[in-house]
Amino acid sequence: MRAESGVEVLQKRSVPVGALFENMPVTSQHWQAGLVLFFSFVIESWEMMIVILASASIGGEFQLDGTQIGSLIGSIYLGMIPGCLLWGKLVDKIGRKQSMIISFGLYGIISLISAFSLTYEMLWWTRFLSGVALSGVLVATFPYFEELLPMKVRGKAAVYLASGWPVGYLLAIGTTYLFMELGWRWIIGVSSLAGLWFLAIAAFVPESPYWLAGKGRHSEAKEVIDKLSKGTMQKEINSVELAVENVKTGSFLEIFSGQFRRSTILQLVINFSFSWGYWGLSSWMPALLAKKGLSAPEGMGFMAISALFMFPGYMVSSYLTGKYGRKKVMALFVFFAAISGFGFANANTLQEMYIWNFALSFFSLGAWGVWDTWMAELYPTEVRGVSYSVGMTGQRVANAIAPSVIGAMLAINSSFLTTVSFISAFLVVTFVASLFLKETEGEILH
Repeated sequence: MRAESGVEVLQKRSVPVGALFENMPVTSQHWQAGLVLFFSFVIESWEMMIVILASASIGGEFQLDGTQIGSLIGSIYLGMIPGCLLWGKLVDKIGRKQSMIISFGLYGIISLISAFSLTYEMLWWTRFLSGVALSGVLVATFPYFEELLPMKVRGKAAVYLASGWPVGYLLAIGTTYLFMELGWRWIIGVSSLAGLWFLAIAAFVPESPYWLAGKGRHSEAKEVIDKLSKGTMQKEINSVELAVENVKTGSFLEIFSGQFRRSTILQLVINFSFSWGYWGLSSWMPALLAKKGLSAPEGMGFMAISALFMFPGYMVSSYLTGKYGRKKVMALFVFFAAISGFGFANANTLQEMYIWNFALSFFSLGAWGVWDTWMAELYPTEVRGVSYSVGMTGQRVANAIAPSVIGAMLAINSSFLTTVSFISAFLVVTFVASLFLKETEGEILH
């Protein structure tokens, strides 16, 4: 307590923003924001799968070979490489909310233009640019959600957000099935309407209080925290000043130096190898199933049923990460995903293929749910956007390269066993790297 002109003024405690989330109750405001961001991730998944599922129709119209189809599948991911780096800076500069609104709007416009492509080259470049545009959603969704959540449910809730992937996967399959007879232009055109989801972000999701506090907008940050807690923390909010960690905002150099270097290198290895291990298989699953004698409708049914097994994987990993932490659950799930991948490679009957691929879907997507949560917790708010964008860039490099490499392997008639075993080897690398990252379960965000 100090005296000023004879008047006693109470000194307010200085606390990090995350401290106000330790005892925050879960309210309808969290559910509302969570639902909107959940469907944002659903749309990401849907849009990333749609060209894969429409590739046969596109290849038929433009008379493409396997290498060209693989390149087209990879074009959106090539666009996401510069896109993630660009949006990583913007997410930290202009905010999570504004970035997602602009990203969704631009994506919808460019994707719709791609549906009217007159040549293969025009389609390739419009899909590339749509990847640049969509990267803002990709980079922001998980960090944004975690910055709105009470600490006690952060892990579980973020893993449930990740379960939007199979929902988008199934929507992509459903859209393709419904509009298949009308052709790929209808499939992509209808999917592009998802860009209108920026309206839901604008209306129902508040800006991150972590980002607001980092920009010196402390009163706005407190207003968001008060809104999220439905007024139950007003007294605590008014009695403190918000402290901000001294980190160079939005600096790529910062995350490759000092205390962050080890985490950055490890998360890059994990992002690249894990993405290759998953996407290398997903991008060519229809062709790989055809090698086993499944027709196109049978292959699509196989993929749809496999997607259903992703849901229990998310639910189990969500429950376990709250009890045992990120590292143990991630490592365990990736380990069993690798075993399942090699089992799928060696499957001789359709029944064996179903069993091993169901196990692969369960463990790999459960691990993805944990990883999407864990990666965003490794850095403080000021560099969370750029750090997440660097990780996403590692994923997109793998996403861009894997379809072409696997396409080339299939073009030289690589066997099902050799191709799937090669892809699954990347899951082993992911498992080893995950053992060396720090645990973040139970820690407040900084």
